[in-house]
Amino acid sequence: MAILEAPYLQLITDILEKGQQKGDRTGTGTKSLFGYQMRFDLSQGFPLLTTKKVAFGLVKSELLWFLRGDTNIRFLLQHKNHIWDEWAFKKWVSSNEYTGPDMTDFGRKSLIDTAFADEYNKQKKIFCERILTDDDFCEKYGDLGDVYGAQWRHWKTRDGQVIDQIQNVIDGIKNTPDSRRLIVSAWNPEDVPNSALPPCHTLFQFYVVDGKLSCQLYQRSADVFLGVPFNIASYALLTHLIAHETGLQVGEFVHTLGDAHIYNNHFEQVKKQLTRTPKNSPKLWLNPEKKSIFDFEMSDIKVENYDPAPAIKAPVAV
Repeated sequence: MAILEAPYLQLITDILEKGQQKGDRTGTGTKSLFGYQMRFDLSQGFPLLTTKKVAFGLVKSELLWFLRGDTNIRFLLQHKNHIWDEWAFKKWVSSNEYTGPDMTDFGRKSLIDTAFADEYNKQKKIFCERILTDDDFCEKYGDLGDVYGAQWRHWKTRDGQVIDQIQNVIDGIKNTPDSRRLIVSAWNPEDVPNSALPPCHTLFQFYVVDGKLSCQLYQRSADVFLGVPFNIASYALLTHLIAHETGLQVGEFVHTLGDAHIYNNHFEQVKKQLTRTPKNSPKLWLNPEKKSIFDFEMSDIKVENYDPAPAIKAPVAV
């Protein structure tokens, strides 16, 4: 196996050295570069970072959640995945039914006020427990609307039709592998004004040549320290899964970034990561008995020989 994370380490180095200081929606501030591309040869290993531990279980459960067409966080919570909690929690504490302590601007305030952070964590724990145990509450406050699962699996047209983009692209790879239309889009201009978080991964395209499947993702907004390591692993896994179903080998994952940024409160973490020496990338194992990507469960997907440095924590900007 080879060391595959060099393009990512170069990205964070380039942002620190050449990035432009910019304001942002969250009020945190970033250093940013526009229009950046990384390439990962998936035949040489699986591009899971080794200079800090990336929780592959979270990558798996989130991708399987997308592929199910699910938009409710209950599935994620059942698999101890909390990476989408804040957006559902915001929906709850902004509602007329919420009667607890004021949670206005909880993302920022929880970082600077210890007492508030304790109360926030208490309220979010109560919220998550209700999502898991109260069906009515879960249906009302656990659903995130037209996020990736809906866009990928049941895109709704104006005339009431439903498009399964993932199934369509799998059929296209099998039947017309030279097509230049092997595309899945998540960006719907009609939905953007009302979305809690308009899709960051706006479009991805597949390419077949010499029996290998490659994928290119265009990501409009990229949280380089926290989000991008997950994004790399997620789309590399998606490429493997679709190659598995279509009888192809894996080629490249090409990651094209629009606004690639490091938040101002992530600089020290990034510098710490850059002091570490990368190791050989792990290998991905998929259960050969599963034929359809929609049949995969958590236990059907594993990484082997993964020996990362410890995780590095950083706050999420909401």
